[in-house]
Amino acid sequence: MEKLLEFDSVSLDYAGRPVLAGMSFSLAPGEIACLLGASGCGKTSALRCIAGFETPSAGAIRLGGETMAGEGVKVPAHRRRVGMVFQDHALFPHLTAAENVAFGLSALSRAGRRERVSEALALVGLGEEAGRYPHQLSGGQQQRVALARALAPRPRLLALDEPFSNLDAELRERLAREVRDVLKRLGIAALMVTHDQHEAFAFADTVGVMHGGRLQQWDAPEALYRSPASRYVAGFIGQGAFLPGRAGDDGSVMLETGALRSESGLPFRPGAEVEVLLRPDEVKLEPRSALQARVLERMLRGSVCHYVLALPSGRRLLAELSYEHPLAVGERVGIKLQPKRLLAFSA
Repeated sequence: MEKLLEFDSVSLDYAGRPVLAGMSFSLAPGEIACLLGASGCGKTSALRCIAGFETPSAGAIRLGGETMAGEGVKVPAHRRRVGMVFQDHALFPHLTAAENVAFGLSALSRAGRRERVSEALALVGLGEEAGRYPHQLSGGQQQRVALARALAPRPRLLALDEPFSNLDAELRERLAREVRDVLKRLGIAALMVTHDQHEAFAFADTVGVMHGGRLQQWDAPEALYRSPASRYVAGFIGQGAFLPGRAGDDGSVMLETGALRSESGLPFRPGAEVEVLLRPDEVKLEPRSALQARVLERMLRGSVCHYVLALPSGRRLLAELSYEHPLAVGERVGIKLQPKRLLAFSA
């Protein structure tokens, strides 16, 4: 497969402190990806290395087959053709939307700049707002101007640093989907960093989960949820609870709730201590079940309710149930566990 971006065994240190540790991934032309992780995991540092604002201490970064950093090469940021969208928009307050977009187009003729600005603002749905100043625009509109400014020079890669974090949750996801549509229409590859998994899943074809300067898993969003490569990814993506258990010799795990069996087998020796992840939709009500749980919390989530349930041991599970069978806090209920795929990790 053709590669637009190669992030090859890149390490980065700040004053002797490792920030990235031999990290590798690649992007195909037109691919939209996201680095997802908690604050301090190194995701923004990786983005800054690609854009040319940081210099890796080891490894190499290549764009379109050309080395940008490493192997004795360092191409300056302005020559990399990487568009950058920042968390705080970074708009000039004394310039109109159109003037902000035109700022990086000095190499074009006046007519060329005017045409490119008009095209970029139309792409992000702000053709009618060209003459307005940043303070006259909403937060979402300001972010669209920042996107138009990054797209106007026609970059080969767009880098987005927590671009929607200053917006409310609903607007973040909606804008992420809209920006994705624009990039897909233009065929421009993009790499975003965020701590918000809903935003990442709405935006990206491929998501990389980072922790401690390392890439834990680089995969499609569905695969991260259904087939996490590590306990960290399993706990970070989606919701759920871990129950401790012991591996059997027949692909089963014995938990305090009983035995669960894996059809595909498990890579553990019999007797090994493991932890099993149970998602909220895998905890079912079963009135005649001997397994009882007590309702501790009830949370409305649109068309479903999420419940925190306490097992007899005190360990907790999350359950996602419809409104058809509302449960009261303090109520005892019978439950059964029906994992779609047994996700077990070494304890």
